[in-house]
Amino acid sequence: MVGFRPADVPPTAAVKFVGAGTAACIADLLTFPLDTAKVRLQVQGEASISEAMGKSPAVKYRGVFGTIITIVRTEGPLSLYSGLVAGLQRQMSFASVRIGLYDSVKQFYTKGSDHAGIGSRLLAGCTTGGMAVALAQPTDVVKVRFQAQARSNQHARRYCGTIDAYKTIAKEEGIRGLWKGTGPNIARNAIVNCTELVTYDFIKDFLLTFTAMSDNLPCHFVSAFGAGLCTTVIASPVDVVKTRYMNSALGQYSCVLNCAAAMMTNEGPHAFYKGFMPSFLRLGSWNVVMFVTYEQLKRALMAANHSCTTLL
Repeated sequence: MVGFRPADVPPTAAVKFVGAGTAACIADLLTFPLDTAKVRLQVQGEASISEAMGKSPAVKYRGVFGTIITIVRTEGPLSLYSGLVAGLQRQMSFASVRIGLYDSVKQFYTKGSDHAGIGSRLLAGCTTGGMAVALAQPTDVVKVRFQAQARSNQHARRYCGTIDAYKTIAKEEGIRGLWKGTGPNIARNAIVNCTELVTYDFIKDFLLTFTAMSDNLPCHFVSAFGAGLCTTVIASPVDVVKTRYMNSALGQYSCVLNCAAAMMTNEGPHAFYKGFMPSFLRLGSWNVVMFVTYEQLKRALMAANHSCTTLL
């Protein structure tokens, strides 16, 4: 068997909490350039900056790898990791809650039963997703702002560092600015969390029940890939609106619905699936790395805990 064996004792909530945050950070480190490409593709087409300069919006990025190559050529390779600090802060606080507490909340809704129905799983996904957004929204705002800003000689950068970004946003837009886009982000993460975790849960249960697969790396890989594909298809429109709204200048959109309406009017329905391929590449690869790492970390932490207990 590849990797750690399943623990005899189920992992504790603390192990899941720490393991989920750590696994998400590892996944972010490996897939962050794809996320940056996704954000650039999602925000391109916004008219505000170009109109302010008296120019019409120009298509700058084409395709996933074309976007990455353009960023590297015009801004340097480090720009692909712009916003990484805020991204890791986000994952450590965000994933720990939405993924690490999912099983505990699911057990709460099922009153401790081992058999969880689709309703309990969906409720657990919505609950932990909403809790995570309420806690980690400022880190998401800063991450998106950093990823969206281009380093060039023509335009001054909005922020010179992570701490400066938090301070500048709070100063110019108020504390509410750090929680900008909370509504669409809660909607997005309710969808993402439900689709991602529930799909992973169901695919894994199906593979363990109806195939010869055991609870190891191949099973985790297939389950995670399927969860990433389903999540991208369902969550992309909300993700694009969330990114546009969080990155917008103060007063550009009156509300989230106004942002969505402006996208539909100015760019058509295809705008809601801008950045779909990098979203899929990012979510698919992120899910594989995160879930495989998470499953192994849970087992490693439980094994270490068992070893320490035995020695004592």
